[in-house]
Amino acid sequence: MHYEDYWGLKKAPFENVPDPRFYYPSTRHEEGLHRLLYGIEARKGSIMLTGEVGCGKTLLSRTLIQQHLSNERYDLALIANPSFDATDFMKEILYQLGVNQSGSKLDIVHALNDHLLENLNKRRDTVLIIDEAESIVDVTLFEELRLLLNFQLNDRFLLTLILLGQPELRTKVDAFPQLSQRVVIRYHLMPFSAEEVADYVDFRMQAAGASRVIFTPEAMQEIYDASGGVPRKVNTVADLTLLIGFMEQCRLIGPEVVKKAFMESQ
Repeated sequence: MHYEDYWGLKKAPFENVPDPRFYYPSTRHEEGLHRLLYGIEARKGSIMLTGEVGCGKTLLSRTLIQQHLSNERYDLALIANPSFDATDFMKEILYQLGVNQSGSKLDIVHALNDHLLENLNKRRDTVLIIDEAESIVDVTLFEELRLLLNFQLNDRFLLTLILLGQPELRTKVDAFPQLSQRVVIRYHLMPFSAEEVADYVDFRMQAAGASRVIFTPEAMQEIYDASGGVPRKVNTVADLTLLIGFMEQCRLIGPEVVKKAFMESQ
């Protein structure tokens, strides 16, 4: 018997995977999402979203993709691990866009340009999302990113570039002024407040099928204290808390169970 059955849940509510069904629309996350949407719809060229580890950047991006970027209007390339050299990076972009092209670097650039123009003629916007962009180790990639923004007409960009990463991404981008000056929209995700943690836990429990209150207000405060409001840490503590509560046959989750879960998660 899994703890989901004991608590009357249809699925585990605190998995650390980017499932848009569990996207909690906090004020901060919604502002970040709206800035991304504005940058894409207004074809602003380049956007950067940063946040500490575990603050929900990847989940927000998957929510953006699945719920707001329809295949009919957008052609999307998502690069989840950008630790390539410059040539392989360009090949990966084409692969993600469904373009089969080999040959020289010039051949690859020409193929990308042709594909962008083809999308333009089809009234489709091309969007390139680079997750974990702070992990770029080949600094020449930042120059490649700048050059990608040269794909444009007199009145619009042919490609929208979205960079997602930890705070050090800002330092890396700012080291290349010609790229940094083209990042016209920036937003930084912050951890949840104590009130948002309580709302977040309730939201995910309901999304998982909960029909009653399981965490007491004191337990919610303890989860906030243990996690610092970082969503990934909230998930880890809350998930283990439900497991311990199931094993101890609790009817409600109180702060002592949360403290035990936090100690075990260290």
